[in-house]
Amino acid sequence: MSIALKQVFNKDKTFRPKRKFEPGTQRFELHKRAQASLNSGVDLKAAVQLPSGEDQNDWVAVHVVDFFNRINLIYGTICEFCTEQTCPVMSGGPKYEYRWQDDLKYKKPTALPAPQYMNLLMDWIEVQINNEDIFPTCVGVPFPKNFLQICKKILCRLFRVFVHVYIHHFDRVIVMGAEAHVNTCYKHFYYFVTEMNLIDRKELEPLR
Repeated sequence: MSIALKQVFNKDKTFRPKRKFEPGTQRFELHKRAQASLNSGVDLKAAVQLPSGEDQNDWVAVHVVDFFNRINLIYGTICEFCTEQTCPVMSGGPKYEYRWQDDLKYKKPTALPAPQYMNLLMDWIEVQINNEDIFPTCVGVPFPKNFLQICKKILCRLFRVFVHVYIHHFDRVIVMGAEAHVNTCYKHFYYFVTEMNLIDRKELEPLR
């Protein structure tokens, strides 16, 4: 990564604190293996395939947390340009509008300004991935039966961040010289969710 890019993607720009894996755990080892594959320049399509003998839920958990961290970072670089004035609705161009629902305060799909939507989204994901009943960190503790369904919802919502950044803020990404990094991150995300069948194809339409 260039010096300019390092300045763009520094830890101070992270939209939320990074979630890390505990050293010595199976998930930490899987995370290291996934990162090693990416850093070695291996084909992204090959890098996302479930390693032989590994548990699918562990592999998905590692990637969900990693994508949360990476997309946090990407949105953090442009969030000062994403305001209620510039983005009064969370959208992906004129054809796609995303409404927020969390069954708590927002029991019905509600139109919100993009920055408010992003805050609610990141808070919601943080709660999910820090919940030991959903993302257990102790060896031997099973994942819940609805784990993949929860991950599908998380990934579907994270994809909307990509859509918004690409369609409404990519000019800022280019000015910062970060387009190659964002494109690689998106490709990695796309190959993973399609390989593991974790996002409905119609959700991917905005960035076809």
